[in-house]
Amino acid sequence: MGSFLNVLIVRLPLNLSILTSSNCPSCHTKIRWYENIPFISFVFLRGHCSSCHTKISWQYPMVEALTALVTTLLFYKLQFGIEFLVVTALFYALIVLSGIDIKYQAVPDYLLLFVLVLVFFLPSRSFIEQLKDALLFAGGFSLLNFIVTFYIQNIKSRLLKDEKLKKQTALGEGDIPIVALISALLGTFSGFVALFFAALFAIIPSLYFTLVKKQRQLAFIPFLSLGLFIEYIFSFSKVFS
Repeated sequence: MGSFLNVLIVRLPLNLSILTSSNCPSCHTKIRWYENIPFISFVFLRGHCSSCHTKISWQYPMVEALTALVTTLLFYKLQFGIEFLVVTALFYALIVLSGIDIKYQAVPDYLLLFVLVLVFFLPSRSFIEQLKDALLFAGGFSLLNFIVTFYIQNIKSRLLKDEKLKKQTALGEGDIPIVALISALLGTFSGFVALFFAALFAIIPSLYFTLVKKQRQLAFIPFLSLGLFIEYIFSFSKVFS
């Protein structure tokens, strides 16, 4: 599954077929089956294409290992059943969205719609409760996005005399559906805990870019997904409740 998620991350933004065989992106040589075994082939090939010896991106083994870890922890928590299948599909889609967001700083709308619809198929929460929580978070963060974006574009840009900031937004359009998904899956209080973790993890690269004096907009979906996963697996909100 991790290997398939890599295919989606690479091909979906480029509108390429996900059914065709894999090729080296550098020399376009067809990848043989024994060169395409998840993680093992990467180690066997020493991270290089067997034909042109171009370095293979670390994205491939990292996504494969991450997918294995996520699946194992979800199975340990839920065991096999409808909820396991729905939640696993949800986190698989979030891995794909995170990979695309990191690479392109933009994600396909149909994938966002897919995860948002999928979360309402959970048997453990009622549809009305999920909808209420999702709308509450989506509305709240839309308002927060408006306020912070206004500050960045109209105040911060003038203080720093940086014209680029006039086009920068606080949150991407794809972040709002993920925030709604978090509250629909976890509920209000646990959702806030997941968002706290997301913000906490996002501070680290933010501080780094500040120290090296680089103006770079972070992909926030990976941090939202990580915060959601940690709270879902470990339920830290129960400590505070």
